[in-house]
Amino acid sequence: MRRVKVVRESAAETPGRAAGPSDAALVVAARAGELWAREALFRRHASRLNGLAFRLMGRDSDVDDLVQDTFVAALQSLHQLEELSAFGSWLASILVRLVRKLIRRRRMMARLGFQRDALAIDLDEVASVCANPARVAEVRRIYHALAELPADVRVPLVLHRVDGLSLGDVAEVTKMSLATVKRRIGEAEAQLRVHYEDGAQTP
Repeated sequence: MRRVKVVRESAAETPGRAAGPSDAALVVAARAGELWAREALFRRHASRLNGLAFRLMGRDSDVDDLVQDTFVAALQSLHQLEELSAFGSWLASILVRLVRKLIRRRRMMARLGFQRDALAIDLDEVASVCANPARVAEVRRIYHALAELPADVRVPLVLHRVDGLSLGDVAEVTKMSLATVKRRIGEAEAQLRVHYEDGAQTP
């Protein structure tokens, strides 16, 4: 299955190229209560987290809340970060955990008859980042299928097939074993194949 790269970032700078202190130095300063260090960490990583949240959820209002909640959770538990230079990947793992909780809550609410549109994704907004018409159609088909998947299957698939992470990186970010990641991505891809076949048979 071809990997689809969907990128949505408002800032031009690329994480890892930012000038100034390293993430490790900023974390040390932030732990000491330096507000400028916390602001620097936010500015450095907010755009990347925003893009990741968008690819996982596809809704602007939820994306903003998820990014803010991720930073709040991270700053409140900075003392738990053992490898200071891994601040960026640690942030991603917090965001993924919050996304999985949000998807599970929405699915439960939908089963109970509340928030019937809780699992909907704005496909036009997601696909609008792609200029190629064929790519737009493919992205729409993928995200249409994702709406039917549980969080523990949907998230690993997006991280691997859309965000481009290796299986090992997906396991690290999701805190799953490599075997579990492979199994759940396999389940998701089987569902995607059904949608691809259905789409190909549609006149």
